[in-house]
Amino acid sequence: MDDRDQAWVERKRKGRKSDALLSCPACFTTLCIDCQRHEKIVTQYRAMFVLNCKIVEGKSQGIKDRKRKRKTKNSAQSGSSNANMADNIFRPVSCSVCGTEVAVIDKEEVYHFYNVLPSFV
Repeated sequence: MDDRDQAWVERKRKGRKSDALLSCPACFTTLCIDCQRHEKIVTQYRAMFVLNCKIVEGKSQGIKDRKRKRKTKNSAQSGSSNANMADNIFRPVSCSVCGTEVAVIDKEEVYHFYNVLPSFV
């Protein structure tokens, strides 16, 4: 059975290497088999293709970029900071099995996982 599972994962990845397999921390459901680890924040991952995840509709989160905020203190540049804020809107993603929030998805449809259990491959 393990050999069959490994063959399935390899077919899904299509030859790409993954930094980890990601599972839900509450129910251990597999969420992603092909992801990249964040360069600086080692507990975060990003991915394009996921399993058993659902986007929570009707909710969004804005992430403020503190460096831009400090640089744009004068009122003439406040319009550009509002445009930058619109670029930083994320929608929450939860496990489709148990509902635990595990990630956010950005406007480019990249998933950013932060509440997962990695299994290093």
